[in-house]
Amino acid sequence: MSTRTDPWPAGTPCWVDLNVPDVEGAVAFYTSVVGWTFVDTGAEYGGYLIAQVDGHAAAGVDPAMQEGRPSAWTVYLASDDADAAAMLIGEHGGSVFAGPMDFAGSGRVLAATDPTGGVFGVWQQTGMIGFEVQDEPGAFAWDDMLLTDPAAGKRFYADVFGFQYAALGPAAGEVPGDYETFHVGGRPAGGIGGMMDAPPGTPSHWRAYFAVADIDAAVEAVGDGGGAVIRPPEDTPFGRIGVVVDPFGAQFGLRALPAGQ
Repeated sequence: MSTRTDPWPAGTPCWVDLNVPDVEGAVAFYTSVVGWTFVDTGAEYGGYLIAQVDGHAAAGVDPAMQEGRPSAWTVYLASDDADAAAMLIGEHGGSVFAGPMDFAGSGRVLAATDPTGGVFGVWQQTGMIGFEVQDEPGAFAWDDMLLTDPAAGKRFYADVFGFQYAALGPAAGEVPGDYETFHVGGRPAGGIGGMMDAPPGTPSHWRAYFAVADIDAAVEAVGDGGGAVIRPPEDTPFGRIGVVVDPFGAQFGLRALPAGQ
């Protein structure tokens, strides 16, 4: 197993969590699809659950506090100073709508929107680095920013988090022409582009992908668990990938690990 104990570099996606109205239903669904086990952090943290792979943190599940709030996965970017990040977000056209706030022994966090309306979080670790597992079934495997105005999004994330961008070459196949990878410290950390396969009227959003050993079996489990398939698994230059939605309406991606992992 590939695990991590060092803090993630600033700007790197370092955590994801899901707000959901039915925690027990979410546990059953994601156990079947992704293979996670779950640990309840207790009443002090509002019943927040940590999804784990062999005892290592992989994601969070947060009981929805507001009735009627849509369920969605939130991607958090690592920061050395969440308060400074909050100021930069506002200065460059974004908006902070929660925090910065402290979770004792874990991190200082905030939730924000970029200028296109895409929701993301910021995580300054004070004890918990975020993802502790990588390159394994159940680990965070990729993320896409799907934005109504990719040019505006690129400016914002470059100004606030220092993202750099790289266009895809012809080997990328049928990936839309406005899709690029974003890089942190010279390493690819995700993709950014237009709305791709999203239905008309879908707002800007981040899409998290999770690694699975058998993507076709995982997608079958999505249907069996009450979810739905947005894009069936297909072979791409980046691996075999599919996009699904859970029973609560939260969209996410699945990515098969390369042979030998």
